[in-house]
Amino acid sequence: MEVQAVSKYVRVSPQKVRTLVDAVKGKPVETALQTLKFMPTKAAGIVEKVMRSAVANADQNPDIDVDNLVVRNVIADQGPTMKRWKARARGRGTRILKRSSHITVILTEETL
Repeated sequence: MEVQAVSKYVRVSPQKVRTLVDAVKGKPVETALQTLKFMPTKAAGIVEKVMRSAVANADQNPDIDVDNLVVRNVIADQGPTMKRWKARARGRGTRILKRSSHITVILTEETL
């Protein structure tokens, strides 16, 4: 059985979230949460929150044992990008891209 949680329109670049994926993929949920807790990035806190939501979703299903959950995948897809302007020298302006992402955490039950 697998369970997932999705967080949409998060104001962090998907490129920054993807750097965390390898650190938690394939690990038990408890180990992954401890790893994310001590990472110094904003994206780590967001992924940790989505992962806790996925565990809560799994807890609602009586067929799934929460203690045996493993992180199967963390997906960071690109969301909409806000375009902003920043004033520069000589009356010019440059475009600033404020990226967002959709984060999906998929957990699966490990069979012993």
